[in-house]
Amino acid sequence: MSTVPPPDRSDDDPSSSLSDEQLESFLREAAEGGATSAPKEPSARARMVARRLREEDEAARRADPRGGRKDQGPPAPPGWRTGPAPSAGGSRKRRVGAVVGVLVLAALAVVAVRPSLVLPDDDGGTGQPSAAEAERPAGASGDPADSGRATPEHPFRGSPAERWAEGADAIEVPKAKALSGMSEDDVAFALRRTKDLLVTANLDPGVLRGGQPDKALAILDPKQPELLPKLRRSLRAPDEEHDPLKLFTRFDPAETRLAGDVVKVRGRMTLAAGEPGEVKVNADYTFVYPLVRTDDPDGPVARTIVRRELTLTLNDPATWGVTEGKLVLEKYVSEHNNTDCEVNDGYLHPGFADDGPDGARPTGPAVDPYDTTVPLTPDGSCGRVTRT
Repeated sequence: MSTVPPPDRSDDDPSSSLSDEQLESFLREAAEGGATSAPKEPSARARMVARRLREEDEAARRADPRGGRKDQGPPAPPGWRTGPAPSAGGSRKRRVGAVVGVLVLAALAVVAVRPSLVLPDDDGGTGQPSAAEAERPAGASGDPADSGRATPEHPFRGSPAERWAEGADAIEVPKAKALSGMSEDDVAFALRRTKDLLVTANLDPGVLRGGQPDKALAILDPKQPELLPKLRRSLRAPDEEHDPLKLFTRFDPAETRLAGDVVKVRGRMTLAAGEPGEVKVNADYTFVYPLVRTDDPDGPVARTIVRRELTLTLNDPATWGVTEGKLVLEKYVSEHNNTDCEVNDGYLHPGFADDGPDGARPTGPAVDPYDTTVPLTPDGSCGRVTRT
């Protein structure tokens, strides 16, 4: 039960005993039919409170055109409000709004200082090296974060590969799953051995210095017709038909060596079901090698880019005529960029910026070695590069 001041009492009279809360209580009771008395002539304060309640109801309806929660009973008469007094809730909303405003301003300040937190770049906006790709990229790798000439201390400066992950850690093995009647453990083995082949053929320091890739050869099935004899022949006596560079990365140690001990790598490895008892692993990786001349280790740096696509299979020996624990090399194609063309000595020969004219230098169409949007062809490529 609520009371209101007599009509002849001023709202500014300090002796007034009726608070805004009491008046609002009366108004709610009246709306619910529970008030037992009401003033015959509302005071200015009553009119002000009623007006305020009407304005808040109108604002609420504008904010929620659906008319509020479901199952809340018939609506109150126009100009009346049911439920808790609005002052406390309004205060909370204002406080929350103030806090949100402060947070938004703080976030804007952070972005202004470090826009890379929200702007995408070649590493996906993470600020961390990017290696594995879920699928073939839609476009070539982006521009480097920094520009300038490479040096032995900063051999990847000016290259998109500067942001890439490095070495064997960049070759990420996807999660194994049972396929084509092969168990999850079998598939995991195939994935692991595919990575081993990529590492031993393209990252092993001895192989990069022109050594024999014995560890890589040991992964392949000796029962695969002609494969191992052909690879060994190419390593022993390379020529145009027998080229070890189709599978292995090798540099002539008398001519060049790595600038440091880092090779940048990026690409992807995927699984596919083959025939019953056969699982396929597809790999598409690009390797970027910074090199200096052996007799001038503090001189200019050249980068050679090698891209390889491989398909290896693990077959069930109970179904196929294969060697248990070995992989069959179904496909291998490669592309070498910034290296001499038509030189068949089994080594890559990088081009340096201060090289003089040489008939062995690439003269074909200009290519972007960082564009991996299209599959490789068996013929490979040895064109002029637009960047390294």
